[in-house]
Amino acid sequence: MLFDSHMAVLLDAGVSLVNALTDGEARGRPYTAPRGADLCAAVDAALPGGTASGPRAIEPGQAAALARTAQELRRVFEAVSADRIDDAVVALNPLLRSSGARPQLDRAAGEPWQVHFHGADDSLAVGWSAGCATGLAMVIGGDLAGRLGVCQGTRCDRVYVDTSRNAARQFCSTACQNRAKAAAFRTRRAQESG
Repeated sequence: MLFDSHMAVLLDAGVSLVNALTDGEARGRPYTAPRGADLCAAVDAALPGGTASGPRAIEPGQAAALARTAQELRRVFEAVSADRIDDAVVALNPLLRSSGARPQLDRAAGEPWQVHFHGADDSLAVGWSAGCATGLAMVIGGDLAGRLGVCQGTRCDRVYVDTSRNAARQFCSTACQNRAKAAAFRTRRAQESG
């Protein structure tokens, strides 16, 4: 296993926030991130740990703060993907500072101790911002920056964390990988017939 389960949750949350809350392109189509009333539901869907009783009540201010965090996290992924690690750090360090990221052990009743990167009374946005930023910092600082990527699919800029054994992932999803393979096949066929 490349990342422990808690780190994997933080990295997955960061990827989900970036992919759900930032404009760009997704799987060959323009993507406009939710805004207004839809933003709270998008944040709830992007974050792990929803309740079985239904959606969490995400406050609009918290959703807007997490949308800003997603923009900052996107800058980190883009810089790392372009092999500009120094730029990634310049984008990430202010987020670590502004979220007050600080490691400490916490636990919920009946649960084991876990390392969290925010205080127990921090808001939802501050807690997830601190955790996601720390997750990316641990990847970059642990010489695993090559595991962060932006989809190489045509007209797709969604991000991912590569957890494969050989660090060969290039696409955000199987759909983008299949689109790229199909396009390469059509190109080869056209060249063979022409």
